[in-house]
Amino acid sequence: MAVVAPEDDGGAPVAVREFDAHSERDRAAVERLERACEVGPSGGKLCLFTDLLGDPLCRVRHSPAYLMLVAEAAGGPLGGAEVVGVVRGCIKTVACGRGSNLFSKVAYLLGLRVSPGHRRRGIGRSLVERMEEWFRQMGAEYAYVATDRDNEPSVRLFTARCGYAKFRTPSVLVHPVFRHDLAPSRSRRIAVVELAPRDAERLYRERLGDVEFFPRDIDAVLSNALSLGTFLAVPDAAARPWRGVDAFLAAPPESWAVASVWNCKDAFRLEVRGAPRLWRALARATRAADRALSPWLRVPSVPNLFEPFGMHFLYGLGGAGPAAPLMARALCRHAHNLARAAGACVVATEVGACDPLRAGVPHWPRLGAEDLWCIKRLADGYGDGALGDWTKAPPGASIFVDPREF
Repeated sequence: MAVVAPEDDGGAPVAVREFDAHSERDRAAVERLERACEVGPSGGKLCLFTDLLGDPLCRVRHSPAYLMLVAEAAGGPLGGAEVVGVVRGCIKTVACGRGSNLFSKVAYLLGLRVSPGHRRRGIGRSLVERMEEWFRQMGAEYAYVATDRDNEPSVRLFTARCGYAKFRTPSVLVHPVFRHDLAPSRSRRIAVVELAPRDAERLYRERLGDVEFFPRDIDAVLSNALSLGTFLAVPDAAARPWRGVDAFLAAPPESWAVASVWNCKDAFRLEVRGAPRLWRALARATRAADRALSPWLRVPSVPNLFEPFGMHFLYGLGGAGPAAPLMARALCRHAHNLARAAGACVVATEVGACDPLRAGVPHWPRLGAEDLWCIKRLADGYGDGALGDWTKAPPGASIFVDPREF
C-alpha cells in the first residue's frame, strides 16, 4: 500500500511503494537515481559512486529477510511518475555483546538515497518511517543505520527527526592493492591456515559468539558464494603440523587472530569522484614506478580508483593475546594477495573504535572513513536483565560487521 509523503513546498505528492525486482522500469529508475547520488562527504573531499552491477537488491538479498522501497513523484520527464528516493532494509538476529549471551532481532537500514532535486521535502523521512513499519511487522526489536560521521544532513535526519540515538563509532579502514604480493609475516614466524566453513563456524561461535552484532546465522554467511574463505593466523610452531580446529580450541596459542574475506567485487563496484588532477597524476606515477621497478623494489602504488573498481571486504576480524595485532596484520597482508589475484583494487575492513586489533590493520587514512552507527528501539523485547535497553549499553572492545550489509 502506498504512503503519501509530506510535502513542505507544496509540490506534487510522493508515494512510497515496494520496489519491483521484475520491472525493468524500476531497475532502470533506481540505477539512474544511484548514479545521481554520490556517497561520502562533499565540500571538496572525495566521493564514491556505487555501481550495483544491475542488481539493486545485491546489498540485502543475502540476508534472512529484506525489503526495498522506492518513492515516486508525479510529473516525471514523460509526464508519468518518477522514482526520486530509495531505501533498503534487512532483518537478522544478532548478539547484544558484553558476554551476555543475549540475542535480539535487529533491522538494518541502508542505501537511503533521495534525488538531489527532491531533497528537503520529507521524502527521506517517509522512506525511513515506512521501512520501520515493516521492521515492526517482522518483529524487529531494534533498527540501526550506518552513516558517515561528517555527513551532517544524514546524521540530523536520523537523530533529530527519526528518533535514532548515536550508538557506535567504528572506522572503515581501506588499503590499496599493489601490483606485487606482500609477505604475510616479515619475521616468518606467523603461519596462516585456511579453515573449512564448518571449522570456521565453530571457532567463531566459541570465540566470538558474544561480540556485539555477531549474526546468529554465521553459518549462512560463511557458506555464501561471496565468502572466499576464513583464515587463522597462529605462531608458526602451532601450525606445523596443523592438528585441526578441535586441537586449537582445546589449547589455543597465547596469541592468534582470525578473519574471513568477502567478495564485494562481484556484487558492486565503486568509483572515486571529485579527485584533483594532481592526485590523479600522482596515482598514475606510482603505478608506473611500481610497474617499472617491481619485483625488485616493490613500490607502494595507488591503483586506478577513478574508474569503476572492485573491492574485497575483511570481516569477522578477531583474536586474542599480546601479539594478536601482529597476527591481524598477517591476515590483512594475506587478504591483499587474494585480492590482487582476483583483480580487486582495495581491501577494506571495519573495526570498533576500541578494538585492540585495529593497530595491526594496515590502511591508508585518505581512503577510509569514520562511521557513525545510530540505533532506535522499535519494541520491548530485550528484557529487563542486567543490560536493560541495548541502546544505552556502553560499547565493548569489538564489533562484528556483517559483510552482507557493507
